[in-house]
Amino acid sequence: MPQLPEKLPLAPGSTLGILGGGQLGRMLSQAASRLGFDVVILDPQPDCPAARVSRAQITAPYDDPDALQALGRLCDVVTFEFENVPAASVETLAEAGALVAPGPTALAVAQDRVDEKTYLNAVGAPTVAFAAVTTLDDLTNAIATLGLPALLKTRREGYDGKGQVWIRDAADAAAAFDAIGRRPAVLEAAAVFQRELSVIAARGRDGAVAVYPLGENVHQNGVLKTTTAPAAVDPATQGRAEQIAAAVLDGLDYIGVMGIELFDMGEGELLVNEVAPRVHNTGHWTQDGCVCDQFEQHVRAVVGWPLGPTQAHARIEMTNLLGDEVEDWRTLAAEPNARLHLYGKHDARPGRKMAHVNRIL
Repeated sequence: MPQLPEKLPLAPGSTLGILGGGQLGRMLSQAASRLGFDVVILDPQPDCPAARVSRAQITAPYDDPDALQALGRLCDVVTFEFENVPAASVETLAEAGALVAPGPTALAVAQDRVDEKTYLNAVGAPTVAFAAVTTLDDLTNAIATLGLPALLKTRREGYDGKGQVWIRDAADAAAAFDAIGRRPAVLEAAAVFQRELSVIAARGRDGAVAVYPLGENVHQNGVLKTTTAPAAVDPATQGRAEQIAAAVLDGLDYIGVMGIELFDMGEGELLVNEVAPRVHNTGHWTQDGCVCDQFEQHVRAVVGWPLGPTQAHARIEMTNLLGDEVEDWRTLAAEPNARLHLYGKHDARPGRKMAHVNRIL
């Protein structure tokens, strides 16, 4: 069993720092509060959603050295709510002596799609075939190797369908490369999958791994619309997902919750689409389907507590509410088998995640 740092496990009354103040940070802060922890948020947006349920906010860019020093001084442990926090900021905190989880290695791997897929295949978590693309010639050669259709994605950043374009004809290669700004990219072979699944898994500071039941996901316009969990899968498929999760987490010496998106290829074959080194949209169902949800689980892991149970006590359909769909809150709040989770965002822009609703099936 790994040796815990001297001050771990953290006692209630300790302070957790969170890089990022959106809805994931908000729900992490709420979970930490239930366990008796104070929370300090670092986010460049004043009065961000997470700050309004936390003890304090440091309003500054994520790479501001003075802000990072202040966060490290105030907090006993620091985590993050989304993977586009600069890996260098996490390194800065760690070098200054702050306990940070997950660590900078996991963050750096997840921030580069080529590095991510290379790592996944190395630990036995297979992906679709892929090729790194830096120039138009690279893209042309990759198309010849992988075939079409294929999906071109920027190597870094991009989420919810952003920074990617399908190529269905070789003549469209230049236009596709222009569409992503001719940035470094990865070309992915098309996956002829039956459905998309995801698994939420956690690894504690003692090396223990806990895996939730699989969820089945439906996307609309590149954005997750629903997750239904536990998904209707056979025990072998659940077992394979658990093996993949353990391999990915152990290989990174990971601490915390991770979301892993999977393609169900049929006949028991699973391919990893991507990983997210944080709590994940497809894990929101656990708030009403499990005794210990993914947010409490992440807090437990980073503060050195034992991991909580992951068994489902109800089957849940989680639906994201985008943009002005949140205005249906009166109707949704009246549904007897529904629980509404509002994010406290002020502007209901089209496509923006404003809330989710968990329905007990």
